[in-house]
Amino acid sequence: MTPGELKPVLAALLLPPAGPLLLALLGLVLAMRRRGVGLLLATTGIVLALAFSTNGMGLLLARHLLPPQSPAALPDVRNTQAVVVLGGGVLPEAPEYGAAQPNANTLARLRHGVRLVRQSGLPLAFAGGVGWSSAGMRTDSEGAVARRVLGQEYGIGPKWVDDRSRDTAENARNMAVLLLPQGVRRITLVTDAWHMPRAADEFRHAGFEVLPAPTGFPGPQARPLLEWLPSASGVLLCRALVREWLALQVIRWT
Repeated sequence: MTPGELKPVLAALLLPPAGPLLLALLGLVLAMRRRGVGLLLATTGIVLALAFSTNGMGLLLARHLLPPQSPAALPDVRNTQAVVVLGGGVLPEAPEYGAAQPNANTLARLRHGVRLVRQSGLPLAFAGGVGWSSAGMRTDSEGAVARRVLGQEYGIGPKWVDDRSRDTAENARNMAVLLLPQGVRRITLVTDAWHMPRAADEFRHAGFEVLPAPTGFPGPQARPLLEWLPSASGVLLCRALVREWLALQVIRWT
């Protein structure tokens, strides 16, 4: 297993919900010898697992863990040279379509990118191959899926497609190889709001001037009481936010 393929395994073990649950399990094991410490760890793990499965906690994390994001203004978009959309994963099997399809994150990013392209008249670029978590699977790349969906459902052909990158850093490096030699340096970057701080940093490091155009802003999903009860959307949001915060710390330290 390569270091890249190890990343999603470590993330699955450390991030919610597995990380807090493993902490609780460790506490139960320790409780057999050191009851007080073990029960404290177990209780902490259970409380964290519950907290990090709520949308309310996700909204708190969004406000305090990552830099704030705001939508891109159309006049600013028009001052850039291309709209670059980042992939967020695919559904390898979609029986109703008979072919792999973009997952919810990728589809939302594509939709926003198409909207900006139509409003600004800029060319479209897409970056995304087969991510580390899908390494070894027989699936179409994000780039191949995006090209097909853009053509069939939006009538748009992307001018540039990187279908080989496996993570955000490679998105930026591969786009630099495609765009910078053609004089395209000022870009409008489209990805989820929680992913934007790291993605924008990677693209600036690769030599681009970046206008962030985030989509998928975290927001309330239900009435206040339900916001603090466990939900699938809460788990996904908390997991994404914690992962991005940890990734930013790694980048800053390395």
